[in-house]
Amino acid sequence: MSLATTMIALFLQILITCFIFTTEASSPHGFTIDLIQRRSNSSSSRVSSDTQLGSPYANTVFDDTTYLMRLHIGTPPFEIRAVLDTGSNLVWTQCLPCTNCYDQYAPIFDPSKSSTFKEKRCHGHSCPCDIVYADGSYTKGTLATETVTIHSTSGELFVMPKTIIGCSHNSSGFKSPSSSGIVGLNWGSLSLVTQMGGEYPGFVSYCFSGKGTSKINFGGNANIAGDGVVSTTMFMTTAKPGFYYLNLDAVSVGDTRIETLGTPFHALEGNIVIDSGTTYTFLPESYCNLVREAVEKVVKADRVVDTSMLCYNSDTIEIFPVITMHFSGGADLVLEKYNMYVESEGGGLFCMAVICGNSKQEAIFGNRAQNNFLVSYDSSSLLVSFKPTDCSALWS
Repeated sequence: MSLATTMIALFLQILITCFIFTTEASSPHGFTIDLIQRRSNSSSSRVSSDTQLGSPYANTVFDDTTYLMRLHIGTPPFEIRAVLDTGSNLVWTQCLPCTNCYDQYAPIFDPSKSSTFKEKRCHGHSCPCDIVYADGSYTKGTLATETVTIHSTSGELFVMPKTIIGCSHNSSGFKSPSSSGIVGLNWGSLSLVTQMGGEYPGFVSYCFSGKGTSKINFGGNANIAGDGVVSTTMFMTTAKPGFYYLNLDAVSVGDTRIETLGTPFHALEGNIVIDSGTTYTFLPESYCNLVREAVEKVVKADRVVDTSMLCYNSDTIEIFPVITMHFSGGADLVLEKYNMYVESEGGGLFCMAVICGNSKQEAIFGNRAQNNFLVSYDSSSLLVSFKPTDCSALWS
């Protein structure tokens, strides 16, 4: 599989069709947990120890794809590791019996061994919950209530009884055996942050590192302040409720500013989703081509033409210009070259980590572009805030 095909395959636009319920949870005063960086899909060795996967109290093996959150479900608590995803509305994991499950390194959750598992009923039958991905991957199962326990880095436990989760019995097409599911963190009614409730509903922040340990904060610990903080309004759309939409006003390539105003990409109430579960940044094709052309005018190297991405043969990332994302309200994010360009596994080839999508693909601000920013979501004030931060050193 080519580098371009591999990167494009990482984009998963999620459609969730589930019944909606509400639940209660104790109020978090604020807590922080570690994230596990997922190992690359290209790794051929089977992960066989917790040290390789990463520990909640230690540095993790570097990877540039997605981030895993460790939590426990059931009574007695059963550990799962799932993709942290602000573009999803549900916590789900693979469950026994599995009629068709993808391979995962960790044991699969067995609901029959949990005294607090209770399957949801809809009109006398199990409540179905199907998640379908654009590339054909899917997970199918039922909704249930279960106790979810989160271990903070301070050692304290945050217990959420009767939390609605998805129990998957049929999943296919997933290529991350380090993960057993997804932790939905958008502002939909079934997301983890919404079901926390309490004093800080929908208040979460994280700091993604390209190396070492990354963190996610809930409740009071999610507040960010100080020099360098910039904020932008987030919007909710009726077409895709729950997604965190931002307004991207322009992209600067070096000193060249490319406005969205005057293009089909321009919007007043959200034109791009900020998503922790998607690796790269996606822009509409017509606008994306303008950004690419600006990059091409700067780079003096041999372009690789047999790829849909903008790639060059080079031994250094320094051939590329700095890119700045200008969000509404003056939230100007000057991105490191690592955020916007990626080196092939074998070296000697660098590609722009921005995918030019077709008209049906959502514009997405992915997690690689968010690396080394402390990113805060505050659904009460409808703001997303960014603070440039060395995330690997923040809690070291």
